[in-house]
Amino acid sequence: MNELELLNQRDQEKRLSSLEMIFKDSGNGKEIVSTEEVNNHVHTIYSFSPYSPSAAVYQAWKAGLKAVGCMDHDSVAGCRELIDACKIVGIGSTVGFELRTNFSGTVVEGKRLNSPDSKNIGYIAIHGIPEKRLPDCADFLAPINHERNIRNEQQVKQLNFLLSDLGLDPLDFERDVVPLSMAHEGGSITERHILFALVNQLVCRCGKGQALVDFLRDSLHLSVPERIGEYLKDEQNPHYEYDLLGLLKSTFIDKIFIQPNYKECVSVFQAVEFANAVGAIPAYAYLGDVTDSPTGDKKAQKFEDDFLDILMPQIKKIGFRAVTYMPPRNTLPQLMRIQSLCEQYELMEISGVDINSSRQVFNCPIILEKEFRHLADATWALIAHEKMSSQDEKYGLFSRENPYYSLPLQERIGKFTKAGRSMDPFHPETILKTWNFKE
Repeated sequence: MNELELLNQRDQEKRLSSLEMIFKDSGNGKEIVSTEEVNNHVHTIYSFSPYSPSAAVYQAWKAGLKAVGCMDHDSVAGCRELIDACKIVGIGSTVGFELRTNFSGTVVEGKRLNSPDSKNIGYIAIHGIPEKRLPDCADFLAPINHERNIRNEQQVKQLNFLLSDLGLDPLDFERDVVPLSMAHEGGSITERHILFALVNQLVCRCGKGQALVDFLRDSLHLSVPERIGEYLKDEQNPHYEYDLLGLLKSTFIDKIFIQPNYKECVSVFQAVEFANAVGAIPAYAYLGDVTDSPTGDKKAQKFEDDFLDILMPQIKKIGFRAVTYMPPRNTLPQLMRIQSLCEQYELMEISGVDINSSRQVFNCPIILEKEFRHLADATWALIAHEKMSSQDEKYGLFSRENPYYSLPLQERIGKFTKAGRSMDPFHPETILKTWNFKE
């Protein structure tokens, strides 16, 4: 097996031991060219991704990142593995989860926020979860995943109506979709799992290459962009399945998508209250109007930009502590505006690049540009918050008991940034012993 195959084995202990072996065989990373880059928003196999937590850490470490974060949809099942994997290779770790919430009862009720498929539904990110609070998060997410799987099964049935008209065999949720996930270990099952089962069906039926492209256009009546068409004509394309998945996500999902109910997409008030109660940092996930999607799975569409001026004070009032956004996804004017609004409403800025396809690279050099260097600092503040509050929640960045609480937010973040950067990444549990709060 190659390195990624070793790190993507089904057994978590084997993945971690393989990472230890790879790290030692590399001479403890002496050939790695380290950068100041960080990425707080990597998905793993516990939602949908080509990477286990160990494999995600390996990819981040190999790319020279100083820190990496796990942000799975509706799951924290991969968090501890990512924390342990980061200790092995000596980079910073941060963990959280992403979920959809309903904005009923807010001033933006009924609007399209940051969800391409739904109005009144907004993605939010729960960052910086203290490690001892991960079981509480798993309990919070369990009923959400139960409701989601009821809808998943309905969406598979919807898909089968279409497949029968095309002479394709029906998919079975338990046989064809569930095994693509890590649901047996607390992972979530998403629309991407359903579409990946369809990918397998299409490749089995048509093979790879021109015949599949023709089937997509002539039988499924999908618009296949020239760039994606060239990818799919290449039978040796190592990212073939993920490229096809991206196309289906952007052009086909609406044919089978069933709107989630508000048991699955809980109230934003409830989700934010829970996040603050466990000492995590709830962040609104800014998307902004989309012209081109880096992952190829989002079509051009308008989102929050027309009503940001009423949205930002609302999320502050709800109890959000931060806004998270992805610098490569937006234009510079969009990014400057969101930065200005975060400063106005004293909201922490958290960055990340949504990794869920093998075609994506882990490097994010934009974060080294002068307009965004503060985002790397914020990552280290987030890491310090997480490591300190994992031992004692009074040291959380937003805890009223932390020694820096009286400082303005940016000064407080600066103190936590220094603590995070000075931490031993191989032994992050020592942070409270080595950091002097009088600094």
